[in-house]
Amino acid sequence: MKYFKHFKWLTFALIAILLLTSCAAGNEKFDLDPAGFWMGLWHGLISLVTFVISIFNDNVTIYEVNNTGWPYNLGFILGVMIFYGGGSKGTCKMK
Repeated sequence: MKYFKHFKWLTFALIAILLLTSCAAGNEKFDLDPAGFWMGLWHGLISLVTFVISIFNDNVTIYEVNNTGWPYNLGFILGVMIFYGGGSKGTCKMK
């Protein structure tokens, strides 16, 4: 029973990593259709995962070069701010 619990979490983690990186920046699907706001938001949210993978794999990038311009950049920045906290820690007062 103890091993089944660990196996379940390991399986969940592997599936989550595969899902997170399936639409990572640098994918050939963006050659035909440039990445827009929603893909920028997604790439910002998964930026930490794609950074770690990009260290070991040269084909994975953090930022999609073939994008729509400011909408993609806005989505990317919002995604990064949402994932990393966006400065919310700076507004907390010390007691």
